[in-house]
Amino acid sequence: MILVQIQQLNTAQALLRSVLNLSTQLGKSYSILSFVDSDELLAGRHDELNTLLDEQNLPDTHVFTRNSKTSTISSVCEELEASFLFIQLLSGQAKFIRTFLNDCRDLRIPYLFFKDSFSDLRLKNVILPVGFLEEELEKAQFAAAFGRFCGSHIKILLANDYGSKAATNADKMKLLFDKFDFGYTLEKATKDSFKVEAEAIQVAEKEQAGIIIVSASRDYGLDDILFGPKEYHVVKKSSVPVLLVNPRGDLYALCD
Repeated sequence: MILVQIQQLNTAQALLRSVLNLSTQLGKSYSILSFVDSDELLAGRHDELNTLLDEQNLPDTHVFTRNSKTSTISSVCEELEASFLFIQLLSGQAKFIRTFLNDCRDLRIPYLFFKDSFSDLRLKNVILPVGFLEEELEKAQFAAAFGRFCGSHIKILLANDYGSKAATNADKMKLLFDKFDFGYTLEKATKDSFKVEAEAIQVAEKEQAGIIIVSASRDYGLDDILFGPKEYHVVKKSSVPVLLVNPRGDLYALCD
């Protein structure tokens, strides 16, 4: 199931259409989640969301409302057995990106930030920056899913490193991609592993790509705590949706 977290109803039209589109392409159901500040507001928000579905002529689906003081994103995703999470990011809400990232650090599923300024999600071209860290491999299965079920062309943006670890990661990804019938290309970035995600933003904008797939940080150093981790800056600056994948040691082996 694809779960979409909505904060503001009247700006969520493109987000809802995108989720419905993707759920159809992947053959999954979708549901809506919204947090409120007290139990007294739960029923009202539930009714508002159902009204929004009717007004947008969207199919009926499960609507879940939760008290933000007693529930977390991770706990709700686990409770509902979600396999994919969309997060609405309101205009002017960049200061809250770090809050969402902290809330999502325990997620075992991919999560996508969708700004209100975005148009409907386009998956014709997907940008996949690849660096030297082992957990980069975890992104391959999601890129492959877009290629297989959404007809996406995957561009592997290979970090321009002196060592061979990034290239080895790309080769392993290509081994997976070659098992399926979809197009992909490999392009050497001008930046190294520490800046390849930033370059991916520029490539996505230039080529009108629909999405960037990025690995979230395994650990936060002092700079990350003070100024925000790399994924914060990618989400903040990107003009296309960013899909984040949390590192998990038990998923380093590629699988379908």
